[in-house]
Amino acid sequence: MEIFQLQTQICPRFEKAMNILSKRWAGLIIFQLLSGPQRFCAIESSLPNISGRLLSERLKDLEHEGIVRRDVYPETPVRIEYSLTDKGRALQGIFAELSAWSQEWVPFPDARNGCGIDAADE
Repeated sequence: MEIFQLQTQICPRFEKAMNILSKRWAGLIIFQLLSGPQRFCAIESSLPNISGRLLSERLKDLEHEGIVRRDVYPETPVRIEYSLTDKGRALQGIFAELSAWSQEWVPFPDARNGCGIDAADE
C-alpha cells in the first residue's frame, strides 16, 4: 500500500503538524504525558535539561494547539495537572512507531542505551 505520493508541494496541514511537534522539547513533553496526567514538577524532573521557563512556555504552546489540557484543582495549595487531550492522545501511535524506530536505528553513545537494555544484549 502506497501512502506517500510524489508531491511538488508540502501539504500545509502536514507542515503545521511538523512545526508543532518539532519545537524544542514539545515531542518529549507529549511523550511524557502519554503515561497520564502529571504535575509540572514531575514533567520537569523527567526532562532534566529543560528550564522551568521553557517548559512553561512549551506547555502553553501545546495547550494553545489543543494537544495538552491544564486542569486546576482548587485545593490548598492549588494543584495543577497537565494531561493530553483526545488530539494529543491521537499521537500515541506515532510516538510508538518513533520509539520502535529509534531502538533499531539510533545509536546510543554510552555502554547502556538508556532504555533498560544493555548494549551488549542487543
